[in-house]
Amino acid sequence: MIKVAPSILSADFSRLYDEVKKVEEAGADLLHIDVMDGHFVPNITIGPPVISCLRKKSSLPFDVHLMITNPERYVEDFIKAGADILTVHVESTIHIHRLIQTIKEKGALPAVALNPSTPLSALDYILEDVYMVLIMTVNPGFGGQSFIKGMLNKISELKSKIVSKNLDVLIQVDGGINEKNAREIVEAGADVLVAGSAIYNAQDPACVIRQLKNLPPA
Repeated sequence: MIKVAPSILSADFSRLYDEVKKVEEAGADLLHIDVMDGHFVPNITIGPPVISCLRKKSSLPFDVHLMITNPERYVEDFIKAGADILTVHVESTIHIHRLIQTIKEKGALPAVALNPSTPLSALDYILEDVYMVLIMTVNPGFGGQSFIKGMLNKISELKSKIVSKNLDVLIQVDGGINEKNAREIVEAGADVLVAGSAIYNAQDPACVIRQLKNLPPA
């Protein structure tokens, strides 16, 4: 079954606890938490103290996506705060293999993210070492953007690589996902769908989550 990870980037931050509980009760599999530093991407969001507070209130696995420069400086802080999965961008560090090993050593599941313009060849020497690959289907930094349709081929190519190597690596897709385009994204090979606006702006978030989870996997 497809996993759904609502992104709190689209939540009402004035009532963040309630917004987290809402998607947890609606059937979310993971909570996707975008961390931005205003440098790697042109926006600033939250840090370890907020995640630590939420961790005390939620039983969902925390899927923390670091869109920051020099992520190696902050890995331990985010894992201590409650990250179960820690995603780092291959573009954000020159020592991605070392960083993946550090995440494992500190007790979290390592994942790597690729911006839309980053080729899959960036994964050539690390694909066997990660739990999940996040394919960005918008240019990161802001919620509510439109899905870049050309990324469907990228998802398909990654799926082929994983299958050909007989690896147990999940493909997560983030950016502009909604009920209208989710099927073709899943058919391309996605295992985990990140959705923000489509869930948090819906009248019935549980209905949207059910629709996404019940799509047949590739």
